[in-house]
Amino acid sequence: MPTIDLEFVRANFPSLRNDSVLLDNAGGSQVLERVADRVRDYLLSETVQLGASYDASRQSGDAVDRGRAAIAQLVNAAQPQEVVMGATATQLFDQLARALSKKWQPGDEVIVTDFDHEANIGPWRNLEAQGIVIREWRMPKGNDIPDMDDLKALLTDKTKLVAFTHVSNIFGSIMPVREITDIIHAHGALACVDGVAFAPHRAVDVRALGADFYGFSLYKVYGPHHAALYGRYDILRDHAANINHYFYGEDRVPNKLEPGNPNYELAHSCIGIVEYLEEFAVKHGVNASGRPAIEAAFDIMADHETDLSERLLTFLRSRSDIEIIGTESADRARRVPTISFIHKGHSSEQLVRKIDQSGIGIRFGDFHSKRLVNGMDTGTPDGVIRVSAVHYNTLEEMDRLIAALDAALEESA
Repeated sequence: MPTIDLEFVRANFPSLRNDSVLLDNAGGSQVLERVADRVRDYLLSETVQLGASYDASRQSGDAVDRGRAAIAQLVNAAQPQEVVMGATATQLFDQLARALSKKWQPGDEVIVTDFDHEANIGPWRNLEAQGIVIREWRMPKGNDIPDMDDLKALLTDKTKLVAFTHVSNIFGSIMPVREITDIIHAHGALACVDGVAFAPHRAVDVRALGADFYGFSLYKVYGPHHAALYGRYDILRDHAANINHYFYGEDRVPNKLEPGNPNYELAHSCIGIVEYLEEFAVKHGVNASGRPAIEAAFDIMADHETDLSERLLTFLRSRSDIEIIGTESADRARRVPTISFIHKGHSSEQLVRKIDQSGIGIRFGDFHSKRLVNGMDTGTPDGVIRVSAVHYNTLEEMDRLIAALDAALEESA
């Protein structure tokens, strides 16, 4: 595997041209310059309403269509019409819940977890108000991967959907998605996967995963503040009701799930993400384009991210006063470089505020996985400390963080 060319990588992100260290990437990545350029170019040259017969409108429509196609390629969707666009993953999951539930009956069941971000829990729990029965798949104490037998025990002939995450934004653990979706489908239910914490780190393949729905945030994958929800075409057509204007037909996929239309310039700018991944692959000796380039690029990135994880985890494992939340392994098959921990003698907020003084951005809290963090009995009222790296971070930056952590802990000893 080639060594990552960090000079090339970081040159693509203007915001990295300073001395600060950004290790809060699970909350949002930095934006590719070419993505920002496409937003500007669209606004200055193609801002007209879509759907008209004149040239400028047709060109603008084509620009947005190419953005949708780029997102489809990013997740290996079968066609661009399987991509629903919106402002955030939270919004898209909420819209999906409303659309699906219009065709459900009181007494139908949905399974949610206690280890997801609230974005893929709350919208489903809200359906209790219309008589949908909510069951909860819980993470066993001390584990970072849920028990499949627990899921099987919850499934019934009334189960319509199971909502779960691809990667916990607290543990950083990669869930066995295909195993889970196979169990769900064997009971005739649908699988809705939150991929927000996975998509910045690996190539998403919705078809290989067996996902019926897969939501993620483009602003965490080096793009604009925009989000996408994959849905298998026949399921979007037949199982999701229209939540747009009343005159939109049930077969108008995906527009019937995009009330008010998506943001045109942000959709168009997503082309830049795929362009970057293709250029990254070529720069690292991979003679490919399109989907093969995307997969190769993320494969190379994952090796580098594993090195970043190992550097931090080695330090954390060496200290008896620190508890790592989740797996202590940096194995790329087990985790992404989102690492949470607590200190046994300091509140999470106290320690993070000391790190702030070193010009290093990390974070404390529950990260909207409140049900999970509240159930962990961490011994601190302000949640966990989370460090989240991506491929543009360096080992030198991780060493700066380790030095700052070490100094802060020694100072307070």
